[in-house]
Amino acid sequence: MYQKDVELIVLIMKRSIINCTPLYFFLLCLIFVLSGCGPKSEKESDVSAGVNGGFEITKNKLPVNWLMYTPNTVPGSDFTIGLDNTIFKEGKQSLKFEVENCSNIGGANSPGFTNQFSEVGGFQGEGVYKLSFWIKNKGTKYRVIAGGVSPFEGEMKAILEDNKDIDEWKLYEYNINIPQDMELKLELNILEPGTFWIDDIQIVKL
Repeated sequence: MYQKDVELIVLIMKRSIINCTPLYFFLLCLIFVLSGCGPKSEKESDVSAGVNGGFEITKNKLPVNWLMYTPNTVPGSDFTIGLDNTIFKEGKQSLKFEVENCSNIGGANSPGFTNQFSEVGGFQGEGVYKLSFWIKNKGTKYRVIAGGVSPFEGEMKAILEDNKDIDEWKLYEYNINIPQDMELKLELNILEPGTFWIDDIQIVKL
């Protein structure tokens, strides 16, 4: 929002205190608050790419079908997201985070991504899904959370959190229980500066 816009809204709000009804003033306050809320993530979509767990299909320099917490959406951070075609586990590239500065809060406040896999119709319960992925790490602290979610509740938990360097690709595998009427959600966050790679995310129903 531009400074002139902010000044104009503040002026209108001040006048409304004196001249307008409480309801109108409340609505003006709500508009002001919402106008300062930017996007929490960026996403490029391609239904034909499916899960795109190898990050092979990209658009506008982002892997498609992933909600990415990017430098454009993460406040107070300094990092880049790239597709590394020299260090990868499968295919022709991996997803790489180079982080100079970031928050350790997680979620949309830290570099990373999330996915509820809408392009493949979601991974729905009641059921057990095997989640696997390969990572390398140099200096970062990272966290992976996964679990079942619905429009009104969720059962997410941290399945991996560490800060150890990983010089060679390391495979992680987890069985995720998804309750009835929920579907799988996955989230990765980088919580401390360094360089982090991830590749070949796979999800299989058991």
